[in-house]
Amino acid sequence: MFSTHEFERPGFEHYAGSDLSMTYHETSLSEKTAPLAEGHDAVCCFSEDDVGAGAIRRLADAGIKLIALRSAGFNNVDLRAADRHAIPVVRVPAYSPSAVAEHAMALILCLNRKIHKAHNRVRELNFSLEGLEGFDLHGKTFGIIGTGKIGEQMARIAHGFGCKVIAFSKEKSDALVEEGWTEYLDFDEVIEQSDILSLHVPLTPETRHLIDEDALGRMKKHTMLINTGRGALIDAGALIRSLKKGGIGAAGLDVYEEEEGVFREDLSDQVLQDDTLARLLTFPNVLITSHQAFLTREALDNIAETTVDNILGYFRSAELRNEVRVDRNVASGAD
Repeated sequence: MFSTHEFERPGFEHYAGSDLSMTYHETSLSEKTAPLAEGHDAVCCFSEDDVGAGAIRRLADAGIKLIALRSAGFNNVDLRAADRHAIPVVRVPAYSPSAVAEHAMALILCLNRKIHKAHNRVRELNFSLEGLEGFDLHGKTFGIIGTGKIGEQMARIAHGFGCKVIAFSKEKSDALVEEGWTEYLDFDEVIEQSDILSLHVPLTPETRHLIDEDALGRMKKHTMLINTGRGALIDAGALIRSLKKGGIGAAGLDVYEEEEGVFREDLSDQVLQDDTLARLLTFPNVLITSHQAFLTREALDNIAETTVDNILGYFRSAELRNEVRVDRNVASGAD
């Protein structure tokens, strides 16, 4: 298991036994570290691992028979290389939609009511209310791009706050329509009408920089943009330019296009080398978290359970549960 964090181990150690033994590595998987997999039957990777052609070639040389992702997204895996070396790739297509949707709402509430600013003020005994004005969520138009499992849960939460929910999605949720909680519109209509816009689509060539200069320019000036999907859904440079000129109201980001090697790392004693991220951190109306939307006990348990089922299912019966292949039209999913 590569890129292992302490918070993940309890969920996996629950399954350790005669049929399954695990070696934990804190280091990320890459072409350089792939030889650490020698002597094992499978590798377990995370979204931050570089499972490119070079790494896969070395995994094949080490005798690895299965690549098991403990994530939904797989845009970090060279599926063609895996296919050439006859190494199946499996993933965790869903774990806890509520965890991600609830984190998205937490970003919204914190940004809107300036909780992060108020917290810092009070710690310094500054109890002034100046500059902490927010707005009622009730009655606002809440736009959702993508109503898969996470997007559907996001719609239910937004509806519970009394928002008017509109959405764009390639696949519509019959449940949301039947319950009368969501109105489906064209993409342009959603981004133009939303007071709050939350992204819940997978990262594909078609959705890369879905929110670009043009899309940002068509949003309301007070729109709050939330991204808990994939960092590259937003053109970070275009977002900075929009924020500088007051083009949108605020941004809540749990993901970032160039987060590899930064997010989930302690860099507190270093100089941040990413100028774009550094610029985003200077805006008072931008709130960034370190790709933690999934991080609930329930989600971690679900990830461990599905990952172990994928691995044992393959080695016990050659059943490929939740396989992803290059010849299948499966997106590198956010949910």
